[in-house]
Amino acid sequence: MAADERDYNLTEEQKAIKAKYPPLNKKYEYLDHTADVQLHAWGDTLEEAFEQCVMAMFGYMTDTETVEPVDTVEVQAEGHDMLSLLFHFLDEWLYKFSANEFFIPRVGRRVLFTQTPSGHRGQSHNLLGNADL
Repeated sequence: MAADERDYNLTEEQKAIKAKYPPLNKKYEYLDHTADVQLHAWGDTLEEAFEQCVMAMFGYMTDTETVEPVDTVEVQAEGHDMLSLLFHFLDEWLYKFSANEFFIPRVGRRVLFTQTPSGHRGQSHNLLGNADL
């Protein structure tokens, strides 16, 4: 087992699902933190980096490669800067996880960034929408 892989004690059914689909393109890693987990994600674009943050968060909870893709879920998040946007984006996915019968994304698709004027001292709000995972 590679150093970045975790042992999930998969059932035969989970192993079959994992073998059925191509491996996920993981552009993230977990870093040590004394009180929690620290996610380090990257991508070729900002949108891909956000997708990978979500995948890293769910990948820490479960082996996402054993998740059968059966549905598409959309979230929208807003933030006054990129850090708050990322926080709200992850928070929306955590809500989907806890409110929608433990929805777990297998792969991220179509993250769209738009910037809308806020009317406050030339600042703008970043809106993240149409994020299907």
